[in-house]
This record gives sequence, structure tokens and C-alpha cells, in this order.
Amino acid sequence: MHGFLDFLKWTFIERRRNPRRPDPDPAVFVRATPEYVMPRAVPEQFTLTWVGHTSFLIQIGGLNVLTDPIWSDRASPFQFAGPRRWVPPAVDFDRLPPIDAVLLSHDHYDHLDSATVSRLSRRYPAAQWHVPLGVAEFLRHRGAREILESDWWDDHTFGGLRFTCVPAQHFSGRTLGKRNATLWCGWTVRSEASSVFFAGDTALHPEFELIAAKRGPFDVAILPIGAYEPRWFMGSVHMNPEDSAEAMRQLDLGQQGRRLVMVASHWGTFKLTDEPMNEPPERMREVWRTAGRAPADLRVMQHGETLHFR
Repeated sequence: MHGFLDFLKWTFIERRRNPRRPDPDPAVFVRATPEYVMPRAVPEQFTLTWVGHTSFLIQIGGLNVLTDPIWSDRASPFQFAGPRRWVPPAVDFDRLPPIDAVLLSHDHYDHLDSATVSRLSRRYPAAQWHVPLGVAEFLRHRGAREILESDWWDDHTFGGLRFTCVPAQHFSGRTLGKRNATLWCGWTVRSEASSVFFAGDTALHPEFELIAAKRGPFDVAILPIGAYEPRWFMGSVHMNPEDSAEAMRQLDLGQQGRRLVMVASHWGTFKLTDEPMNEPPERMREVWRTAGRAPADLRVMQHGETLHFR
């Protein structure tokens, strides 16, 4: 882990020596029209819609599940400063289907958004919130009612789905003076017909094979690919495309020969680090080709795009 002095070194010294490479025009990020099923998909149907960053609408087992929902304009404690969205939320909040469950990976501002929690709690008071240890109190203060806190490898069943909190390598804290007081995690979700692994926000770690062995095999793995430069600072908390490809290799070892599709997340929405905003997907595709993996098994989605899996 790197502290505040390292952050100052990165911001005021490293960036003078190695200026940021230019970003593209935000218009390069084309928004697709969502095609999820209203109000719910049939239990055998599995759809995945990218709202942006690590926010996904997952329709699985007849239920609607949100991951790391953020509909605010900025990933920040203030809406007048902090990282601003490059692309608006690709699913209009008022057009969401009925939300049955929400999965949270940790408490950073780009994953746990106070205003969005309040809006969801008012609109869907019966939704069940699945969160890592220590996050429940934050949600209760914003109106959430049905909250289940989990440690790594804890299981909960709900509406025919099995949710498992799984390991990740990251950190937590919403202020400088309160770091790692809450847990961070990924999630697996399994229905009778489908299974998805949502890695949340993580660096490369040695538990991916174990996750697949214990809770797989999976149909889809949602892995982060962005916010990785400079590596000396970000390598311990964020994966780059090379790390994501290695995580897929580890997951494959626990897949029992079953096909696994990777969906890229954590890119193209908030400017958090130094790589150009359009670099992660281009680099991910090149790494994928170099590894000799099937092109159809990598899905780099447009904001708002819906994938339908059978």
C-alpha cells in the first residue's frame, strides 16, 4: 500500500517527469441502447447491461441485480469537484426495472455513491443489499433496510440465487484518516441456469483459481481493466489488461473445461489515473490476441450495451 506522501510524489513529481498522454474526445465513447427485459427476464434468461464503470444491471434467475451503482455526475464527496463522468449513466434511473438485489464491492466513492444509495432505497425499499463487512451502517443512514454483511466466502441465498462474497486485493476508506476499517470483495452469483463472477475493484491476486474451483464454473467473469498507471503506485490495487488476462488464465483452471466469457469493467467512465481513457480496451484486445484466446470470449461493451447469454 502507498500512503499520502506517495500520492503527492505521483501528483507533483512523477507527472512533471512523465506528463499524461492526451485523452481522446469523450465522443469516442458511443452509447448503445439498452435491451434488458422489462420488468424481469424469465429465470432461464441471463442478460448483462453496462451502466458504466463497475455498475452493471444483471438479469439472472428471474431477478434484477445491480452492482456498485453510481448515478451521480462525480465520484466524489462533493458534486462540484472530483472525477466527473465522461459518459452519463447509460441506463436512465427512472427506466430501471424493479431492483431485487444490490451488490457492493467496497466503499470508495466511485463504487459506493451516497446519493444513489438514497435514491435506490426510496425507489426499491424491499431490495436486498449484499455488502462486505463494515458497510451496512453507511447504508442504514441512507434508508436501506434489507442489508446482509459478508466476510469472504460467506454465502446467502435469495429468490433462488446464491450470492458469495469472495476475496479481492484492494483497500477501503472514504477519508484520509479512516483507511481499511471496512472490507473489500468480489461477488459470485449463481442461479440454476447461469453463473457470473463480479470481481469488483481488485489487483491481481492468487485466489482467482480458488474462486472458480469453489464457486464456479462461471459463464461470465466481469474483470476490471482500467485505472492502472503509474504501475508503481497502482499495481497493488488495480489490474491492467495483462493482469486481467492472467486472472482469466487462473479462472480457467477451475472451470472444468467450460467456456468462460470475460466482460471488461472499470474503464471509460471516470478519469482516475494517468493512462489515456481509450487505452485499456485497445490494450486488452491486443493482450487477448497475443494470448491466442478466442475473440468471441472477450466482450468490451459500449456504455448501455446489453449482452444476452444462453
